[in-house]
Amino acid sequence: MSAPRHFLDLKDYDGAALRRILDRALAFKAGDPDRPLEGKTLAMIFEQPSTRTRVSFEVAMRQLGGHVIVLSGQETQVKRGESWADTARVLSRYVDAIMIRTDNHDKLTELAANAEVPVINGLTDRSHPCQLMADVMTFEERRGAIAGKRIAWSGDGNNVATSWIHAAARFDFDFAVGCPPERRPPADALAWAEANGARVSVHDDPAAAVSDAHAVVTDVWVSMNDGGESSRHNLLAPYRVDERLMAEARPDAIFLHCLPAHRGEEVAGAVIDGPQSVVWDEAENRLHAQKGILAWCLGR
Repeated sequence: MSAPRHFLDLKDYDGAALRRILDRALAFKAGDPDRPLEGKTLAMIFEQPSTRTRVSFEVAMRQLGGHVIVLSGQETQVKRGESWADTARVLSRYVDAIMIRTDNHDKLTELAANAEVPVINGLTDRSHPCQLMADVMTFEERRGAIAGKRIAWSGDGNNVATSWIHAAARFDFDFAVGCPPERRPPADALAWAEANGARVSVHDDPAAAVSDAHAVVTDVWVSMNDGGESSRHNLLAPYRVDERLMAEARPDAIFLHCLPAHRGEEVAGAVIDGPQSVVWDEAENRLHAQKGILAWCLGR
């Protein structure tokens, strides 16, 4: 039996494989009627709340001909002490793939190491690769090939920022991070970027990061059950993406945010609701990108 084709982190795959997934996603968005997952079942485990991930995966699976089973964190025997390894072994006998959205990346890797079916990372505290596939797709729909472009991040160096670092290496663009020293992306992610020739730079000054950028990206300042909310807000306030910071980017720069957004915190309402914002296209593209991922993991 061949090893399952997991989708865990962008760094695990080369650029050509990721590009094939995006090409398939674009074909589905354009109306490709293929239903490659007829008779397949996806189990979705949610230990973290979800709007976009749940709805987009469920609709994607159904539109590709498959079925879904949804389990909350309270509905699995993990809550009563069963290991993720045993959960993986059992679910592999029932379903054709597993998607998990969790607070701990180690749960994902334990699940994948013991599953006989593909496991998909729907989000962990370390990364969010499905979101990045939608983000790259959205950028290229609006501004052409992302290779050679400059993408800027302003805010917390969180799990989404880490996946942008991975994407910079695999899709060959410059990635500039603006964040306070205390909230830099993880050291291992930056070390991986350097080892893999990614053009990633980190700046204390958000304006320096955003300068001449083709896209500006941010995310909420507190998520994934993080503590220290008030101190985090004080630390990150200078990195809010407002009209003045967007003006440091190229005149035709677009604004991206994975949502949900807290207007007035990480982003000004005038930016996210303004003409440079593509966040609603970005949210829609979660559906199409995940069709590409599901077809790659499970289909022909």
